[in-house]
Amino acid sequence: MSAIFLSLWVRIALVPLFVGSIVLLAELGHRWRWFTAEQSRKIVHIGTGNVIALAWLLQLPAWVGIISAVLAGIITLISYWLPILPGVNSVGRKSYGTFFYSVSMGLLIAIFWPLQHPEYAVIGILVMAWGDGLAAIVGQKWGKYPYQILGNSKSLEGTATLLLVSYIVTTIVLYLAHGNLPHIWLIGIPVAIVAVILESISQLGIDNITLPLGAAMLAFWLAEILPGN
Repeated sequence: MSAIFLSLWVRIALVPLFVGSIVLLAELGHRWRWFTAEQSRKIVHIGTGNVIALAWLLQLPAWVGIISAVLAGIITLISYWLPILPGVNSVGRKSYGTFFYSVSMGLLIAIFWPLQHPEYAVIGILVMAWGDGLAAIVGQKWGKYPYQILGNSKSLEGTATLLLVSYIVTTIVLYLAHGNLPHIWLIGIPVAIVAVILESISQLGIDNITLPLGAAMLAFWLAEILPGN
């Protein structure tokens, strides 16, 4: 990634501004009845996940992402008991998904930023944000072929969306980070399959940590560690 000719503190300030704008839009939209609670949650789920791509683009140091993730985790935990983010946490079921989302972002930044491979943290979070987020939207709106795994209600349409989006996200990020190398076009296939499996079997929102960690670790192993690459 090319250098960003902005001061560090200006770049840091863009992170809460970006996240705050998305959360504010979702909350106001929910309170003013522009969006349902589920739509507001999906706006936050998909929108805030992109902050990790912003951190990659702005070349922010790891400590910024880790501190931001810790603060976000604390806020979401408080919001489970105090109605400060009703549009974000109103899921109609017992779930700590928003908290796990923050945890996974902090863990992935702590792992991959020091390794000088932030692209794998980006893959993990964007697979979760876009793949899982769009899968839920497609499944709820157009799902005609439902099925259940371990008590989790899914649809073939939603699963296919997660599979496709996970492949696209993984391939695009690897292409941007490494260029047009032959194996890059193949890595997204197993990553997408693992993402579907982890999302299908997870309970209580734990997929918001198992899915991004699993996708990121697998992509890293296939691209960087597997012999022959």
